[in-house]
Amino acid sequence: MSADTLAAPDARALQDRLWTAVTDRDEHAAAAVLFSALDAGIDAETALLDVIAPVQARVGAEWAANRLSVAQEHAASAIAERVIAALAHHPAVRTTPRLGRVTVACVDQEWHVLPARLLAEVLTLRGWRVDFLGAQVPTPHLIGHLHSTGADVVALSSSIPTRLPTAHAAVTACQAVGVPVLAGGAAFGRDGRYALRLGADAWAPDARSAARRLADGIPAPVPADGRQQIDDLPHLSDQEYTLVVRSRPQLVREVLAQLESRFPAAASYTEQQREHTAQDVAHIVEYLGVALYMDDDELFTGFLAWTAGILEARRVPAASLRPVLDVLGTELKDFPRSTRLLGAARTVLDARTAAVGNNPGASDDRSVLSALHPGR
Repeated sequence: MSADTLAAPDARALQDRLWTAVTDRDEHAAAAVLFSALDAGIDAETALLDVIAPVQARVGAEWAANRLSVAQEHAASAIAERVIAALAHHPAVRTTPRLGRVTVACVDQEWHVLPARLLAEVLTLRGWRVDFLGAQVPTPHLIGHLHSTGADVVALSSSIPTRLPTAHAAVTACQAVGVPVLAGGAAFGRDGRYALRLGADAWAPDARSAARRLADGIPAPVPADGRQQIDDLPHLSDQEYTLVVRSRPQLVREVLAQLESRFPAAASYTEQQREHTAQDVAHIVEYLGVALYMDDDELFTGFLAWTAGILEARRVPAASLRPVLDVLGTELKDFPRSTRLLGAARTVLDARTAAVGNNPGASDDRSVLSALHPGR
């Protein structure tokens, strides 16, 4: 039975069984779901992309909705990774390599490894020789690997938009040694706009599309002498990105200094809540920085809208974000692109607040912003 012909009810039934296993933290039951499906005739690619991947997407959605804890989300993801590893060694899925060599890697500081792992397994099943380097691969080490292995192409994965400047450096470095880059992952945008803006040779929205793109062939880039990242993003010449990123500690301190006067509930925070809030304000400034890097309003407004939803699911008023934006707006009033981005974010946040309403009295015992980090 092919990956494209599995009946939808069958796929959903397998997803439901796998969901029960991973949320029960039962690794053996999870593996049994996939192994029995293979024995029943589905192919391994279907198991990976039509069963495991949708369940992992559901795990993320349930965490965002505050129906799974961080620990439960991590446990489910760990089980998925172990099941994928077990699946790769099942006798029914062994494939003899017959195509070129692909290096699959996550950009430096990118820990969301599952999309890259799924791609590596799919390419292996389709006959590619795959070097899977895993999470957060520093660019110098990636280039060293390319020199030693002679890869035909690099599949570069990133899920978090704040890694885009790092991804840009990796793309440029790979191309400088003559290796084309296929970019993928949520960080590059739903339509791949950021991948192409950063100069990637190709982009794919999912593993099947990536496999087809590789099969079609990606021409080797022509290295350009002296090419720099600013050549792809001329707006970086205004130095706003550099200045804001370097000023992040001072901006965070200023927001925290003014937070109590602008959001009185902050006066009763515990020391741990204050520490979490400082981390989260730094995260907001980090997203402002990457939006400046790409000169893209949607990167910042999209993050603020997502953050508002995360907060509301945890009974923290989204209006608590407004003081952060206001302080940053005052501190960066002489930076025209920053002013534009912050203004757009305030508009989006105010519209959401007006639409859903706010109930400050409903907040739980978290800090105002302490729900932002999935690792918390």
